[in-house]
Amino acid sequence: MPRLSLRLRKAAIAVAAFAFGAFNAAGAHAAGDAETAALHADHHHWSFQGVFGTFDKASLQRGFKVYREICSGCHGLEHMAYRNLGQKGGPFFDPEYPNPNDNPFVKTIASEYSITDGPDEYGDPFDRPGKPSDAFVHPFPNENAARAANGGAYPVNLSLITKARHGGADYVRSLLLGYRDDVPEGFDVPIGKYYNPWFEGRLISMPPQLYEGIVSYDDGSAETPEQYAEDIAHFLMWAAEPKMEVRKKMGFMVIGYLFVFGGLTYWSYRKVWADVDH
Repeated sequence: MPRLSLRLRKAAIAVAAFAFGAFNAAGAHAAGDAETAALHADHHHWSFQGVFGTFDKASLQRGFKVYREICSGCHGLEHMAYRNLGQKGGPFFDPEYPNPNDNPFVKTIASEYSITDGPDEYGDPFDRPGKPSDAFVHPFPNENAARAANGGAYPVNLSLITKARHGGADYVRSLLLGYRDDVPEGFDVPIGKYYNPWFEGRLISMPPQLYEGIVSYDDGSAETPEQYAEDIAHFLMWAAEPKMEVRKKMGFMVIGYLFVFGGLTYWSYRKVWADVDH
């Protein structure tokens, strides 16, 4: 019996030591995660929020300009076509041209890009001006070329970025405005990386993009990083859900239909059973 008790005591001590070590390791790991975890995106008021929310057309147009002049050099919009810009709810929708393929402004934008098509009559590919039906031209021919041009990092597709990241438009805005020079003590920032506490891991390969006056606005809006970040986030929210306004209107119609149907059903019930003896 004494030997058994001794063994039990040794086993208990071993288990306690293991548990203590595991607890300390978990605590250190959690502390490390806390130091590198992305901050929650700052909440910003957006016109499209809520059941009655709609996209701000002027902000969409400015956001497209920011995307075109700043973002499109590295990031694609692979799930978008140029004609989407002229669809109802889009930044360049014109009631005079309900078919976006006929929208002259959209045609002009698309024609400024070169599209590789083919084959021609000799079986060779050829380049032609873009058409509204064409998908947005990707800045790189393939992933390897994209990584080679960006120090090994692969620029993400922005079509669904506001759906793929927690916080949506708030995340995009916070990230673009979140670059910091005051790096915490002991936090190593390798060459080619930038400290941004709103990015997972807090180290991002993309350098700061928004500076005062880098994009000119024709409507007199402030040409500041804050305004640029708001407009591009607004545009990317639309790109991720271009049918949002139509969906909300359809939802109201469905609710109205159900309300009327429910009223008629109740009236019919009262009418049918009005003369029945209880």
